[in-house]
Amino acid sequence: MSTKDYLEKDYYKVLGVSKTATQDEIKQAYRKLARANHPDANTADPKAEERFKEISEAYSVLSDEQRRKEYDEARSLFGGAYQPGGGTGPGGFDMGDLFGHGPTGGGVGGERLSDLFGGLFGGRGRTSTRSRRGADVETETTLTFSEAARGATRSFKLTSDAACASCKGTGARAGSAPRMCPTCSGTGHDSTILGGFSLSEPCSQCKGRGLVVDDPCPVCNGSGRGKSTRTVQTRIPAGVSDGQRIRIKGKGAPGEHGGPAGDLYVVVHVQPHPVFGKTGDNLTITVPVTFPEAALGADVRVPTLNGMPVTVKIPPGTPNGRTFRVRGKGADRRDGTKGDLLVTVEVSVPKTLSEDARAALEKFRAATADQDPRRDLETRAKGM
Repeated sequence: MSTKDYLEKDYYKVLGVSKTATQDEIKQAYRKLARANHPDANTADPKAEERFKEISEAYSVLSDEQRRKEYDEARSLFGGAYQPGGGTGPGGFDMGDLFGHGPTGGGVGGERLSDLFGGLFGGRGRTSTRSRRGADVETETTLTFSEAARGATRSFKLTSDAACASCKGTGARAGSAPRMCPTCSGTGHDSTILGGFSLSEPCSQCKGRGLVVDDPCPVCNGSGRGKSTRTVQTRIPAGVSDGQRIRIKGKGAPGEHGGPAGDLYVVVHVQPHPVFGKTGDNLTITVPVTFPEAALGADVRVPTLNGMPVTVKIPPGTPNGRTFRVRGKGADRRDGTKGDLLVTVEVSVPKTLSEDARAALEKFRAATADQDPRRDLETRAKGM
């Protein structure tokens, strides 16, 4: 990205957030926009891909605290003093020197400002105009509850920018090669002298590439870029939760001119289970028990996820809603250990009773008539 483009772009506006937005607000805005503008979901809209690239570029800067700080400082430093095509620099600085393209190559505090820009876009100094980090790519996948608990491998078909397959990214027709730009001597920049100031712009002949293509590739029209459809296989780690966003480093769009590839982000959706739930690394289950089992105690057989059932000992006088912990029967953790299984008992009340059962309960009620669980309820309700 050229200095001019960098100073003019408002990444906050791209994501629709304020300059004081939190990281969570930035993340939520990005997810919403990325999903709405993903090329795979907008095949009839040719501009969707460009919008998606711009959104990903903005998020790659603002989601990183250090890069966001550098971006804010750079825009604050120049403010409205930068005028495309001409103008003066703040405080009488030589703009070419600040960007590292002037005769002295100096900068603020002895550091080239182009190094600041290079840090934002994956390079350092002058090389940042010749190489670019690939865009981040986001996709989604759905796992069953069991797959999420133990981990799963998924394949994703991704479409992104890549080097043109015909010219291998050179932009030149097969059998020919690009040459160094004679205007900028391969730097990719033109310096315009305006009185006592120098302004650096992308070279008008090579458009910042530093190379000139005399016989352009007929497939990419000399751009060196094309479309790449590839299948990426990745492992979703065990223990992921519904809505969790997984980052797979270096699996995004390929970089340009030797720049590193972007990252792949996978938003995971987990289907609910009819029996089990999840709290952190622990699995949960509600087990119905009869009143005699809760009152007298019992050994209750409890299923586990992807394993043999376990026996949980219910002690006499167990109240409704009590939770028991079974060690090591929960979800897999990343370190190879397992969480626990939390078993909550629920006293089941029968809807219909046989004559014998009713008679037995009537006898039980008579035998426990002096045990009133609500005896002091009204007194406690009055605060006495």
